[in-house]
Amino acid sequence: MIAALLPFLILLPLLGFVVNGAVALSRASAADGARSTARHPLVSIVGPGVIIAAFAVAMALFMRMRVGMAGPAIVSLGQWMPVGNLVIDWNFQLDQLSMLMVLVITGVGSLIHLFSIGYMQDDPGYARYFAYLNLFVAFMLVLVLGGSYPVMFVGWEGVGLASYLLIGFWFSDKANADAGKKAFVVNRVGDFGFLVAMFLIWVTTQHLDFVGAHSVLGGMGGTPVVLAIALFLFVGCAGKSAQLPLYIWLPDAMAGPTPVSALIHAATMVTAGVYLVARAAPIFAGAPEASLVITAIGALTALFAATIALRQWDIKKVLAYSTVSQLGYMFVAVGSGAYTAGVFHLVTHAFFKALLFLGAGSVIHAMHHAYHHTHRHDDPQDLRNMGGLARFMPATAGAMTLATLAIAGVPPLAGFFSKDEILAGVFARAHDSPLANASLLGIPGSTVLYAAYGIGILTALLTAIYMTRMLLLAFYGENRTGEAERSALHEAPLIMTAPVLILGVLTLAGGWLNLPALIPIGPVGVLEHWLSPVTAASATRLAGAGHLSHDIEIVLVGIATGVALLGIVIAVVLYRKPMADKAHAPVDNSLLARAYGVDDIVDTVIVKPVSAVADTVLARGVDRGIDQGFSLGGSLLSRTASLMGSKLQDGDVGKYAWLLAVGALALIAALTLS
Repeated sequence: MIAALLPFLILLPLLGFVVNGAVALSRASAADGARSTARHPLVSIVGPGVIIAAFAVAMALFMRMRVGMAGPAIVSLGQWMPVGNLVIDWNFQLDQLSMLMVLVITGVGSLIHLFSIGYMQDDPGYARYFAYLNLFVAFMLVLVLGGSYPVMFVGWEGVGLASYLLIGFWFSDKANADAGKKAFVVNRVGDFGFLVAMFLIWVTTQHLDFVGAHSVLGGMGGTPVVLAIALFLFVGCAGKSAQLPLYIWLPDAMAGPTPVSALIHAATMVTAGVYLVARAAPIFAGAPEASLVITAIGALTALFAATIALRQWDIKKVLAYSTVSQLGYMFVAVGSGAYTAGVFHLVTHAFFKALLFLGAGSVIHAMHHAYHHTHRHDDPQDLRNMGGLARFMPATAGAMTLATLAIAGVPPLAGFFSKDEILAGVFARAHDSPLANASLLGIPGSTVLYAAYGIGILTALLTAIYMTRMLLLAFYGENRTGEAERSALHEAPLIMTAPVLILGVLTLAGGWLNLPALIPIGPVGVLEHWLSPVTAASATRLAGAGHLSHDIEIVLVGIATGVALLGIVIAVVLYRKPMADKAHAPVDNSLLARAYGVDDIVDTVIVKPVSAVADTVLARGVDRGIDQGFSLGGSLLSRTASLMGSKLQDGDVGKYAWLLAVGALALIAALTLS
């Protein structure tokens, strides 16, 4: 059954890409040259339909796996690269980890596709949008189902391509096109690390499939080559999952349509790096120093992005930096060997962050239509132009309030359970564990882990502050949209509101996936038990004897909850007072509002010098020299040919006859002698 159904997970979204792409091409090449702005009914059915069908297939496979599996199911679709000793097959691997990822991708992806029907209904690129969205899901499924590093890399590069197309979807605007290129280029830096890691894995093990490579590398723990492989793999993870210093592409990726942000930057692509660390857990478990690097980078990224989010005014930019910060939490977890906690937060984050992005999409949709109604050109994404929207959009406001409390870590919502498990996991491994006994640049591992815990607590405080700030500025207090615009403000259509409410239910109940023994209000450790065949051995290897007593667990839960509530109170005190709209507010040139000026630094230090070299040396030097060389050579050749032609074709018929005879004799001689 698994072998028969598994290919359909990828073929269905690929079919959607082909069908929607054909519709997009047919409309783009219409006889009158005009693109219709009306929704094509076929696209509205096929676009979401293929993802919903893939989710149904995923559920069927999940039910089959619950019956029991002796090991990972490997499905081969044929040979790919037979080169000497290197033989790579098109293998897909279905196990507990990949099954969970498939459910998240297709489940949350289905809701985002449905939301997109309403959000993109008036866009002239409607069919093209769904073609790209389907293509992205297909490549993401290849990434998580690949049974070897090269097959995973195909999906890895595929989502990079699809994200480039989606981020720069409105490419006629230069800023959007530049955002797409920025994401593509920065991700190539990370991909270089992934490629080097693959080369090292092959040279070391003569395997590139997960089962073969991990069985060899798992027994080589502590060796320099395993450390090098782990570090290069993390370079790839840092690029794809926007960790310091390769995070700079993700905030600009908000240039694409808002549902794209919900899919790529909440539920799928940006979590690929977290998935890779969990997938390669046998490698990272054998390199404690690399795991400490991951933990440290994750903690610093979480704090760094959270501080920037405190002063962002674009509602999507707040959520973008929040995503970077939450990804940092996930890397703190998988870096410290708490693989279940990291994957758990990946899943709950997919629920509440997709809700937040889609809710922001509903707000932007309402604001845009309100301003269009009165012909105003104010920014519909600026929080200073909002306020009091809960009166006009009660369902969206309620759902986003729930998601804000979840990401802040307020019990009993999903974010509380997953974030608390991460912090507790790091604290537990800070003593009597291989990580605690290792060192990073001379710093004891225990110090690194305690620092990561402290940074995690501080980041939780900042998260509660900036998310409550966003909520208050958008939905509560005095309305700043404009008196004439208020009559046009209304709740989003049902096709958009329903997915938001469903994600609200998942945000409320998602914590039940992995309840701790400390809070036995339902089945305990369901997700940990489910993932144990894939991650338990590696997690145990890094955990060592580290264990938390019941009393310490209660204290840690109390600290995390108290910090979340304190952050909410601070935000309410700071932002409950009335504020001016954007037109009457002073320009915010603060360091945090400018994201520490990192983009300006990168532009000055890297982009401008490279552009100058490209323009001076390549464009004006090499390209122009080649062009002039070809131009001069072509001119000489044409003159020579012209001169010879003029001498031969001078009107002398006798000469023509002799030339014809000589040519015929030469042809006969060549055929005879051969």
